[in-house]
Amino acid sequence: MSQIFEILFNQYRSYTLLHIWLEIIAVFFGILSVYFARLNRIWVYPTGLISTSIFVYLLFKWSLLGDLLINAYYFVMSIYGWYIWTRKVDDTNVTPISSTTKKEQWIQLGIGMLTIVFTYSVYQIFDKWNDWTAYVDTLTTAIFFVGMWLMAKRKIENWIYWIIGDLISIPLYFYKGFTFTSLQYLIFTVIAIFGYISWKKNLNNTLVTA
Repeated sequence: MSQIFEILFNQYRSYTLLHIWLEIIAVFFGILSVYFARLNRIWVYPTGLISTSIFVYLLFKWSLLGDLLINAYYFVMSIYGWYIWTRKVDDTNVTPISSTTKKEQWIQLGIGMLTIVFTYSVYQIFDKWNDWTAYVDTLTTAIFFVGMWLMAKRKIENWIYWIIGDLISIPLYFYKGFTFTSLQYLIFTVIAIFGYISWKKNLNNTLVTA
């Protein structure tokens, strides 16, 4: 048991107590945010804002540019998503869960490609191509950027992007030495699967009653 604990948390010996607690708090609110997303509740955004703001600070301190960009983008898109989710489409109904249109599929492809180019440029400017994780960061940044945009638009396909990105992030963050964040993405994956199932039922019920 002690050996397992050593493998999982040995890297935290070099961290300050403040940074450890901030990561734990950010993980807690991040999990809450995804849980509220699964329930299709507006609380996904205020809890997400708390988590992302803390992670932006930590990732800046840890010099992880790709991850910082993801969380900074999350912060901005959380504000946008909060507005979209509360905006009424008529006198009584707010923006419903729906599937992407052909136009939106082209937009998400464009967002993904532009994100890859942008992230590549940032890493190039700051000379951060010093580890294989930088290339994976470029991919996950694009995946999460698209997923967050789709969630803000309340599109069911957002969960597919979250699942793929989360599965990649579990070993990635563990390799980087952030065990709590790695565990967070493991929990994210499970919640995202149930989130997709829940939203799918909601969408099917809407189509039946329409």
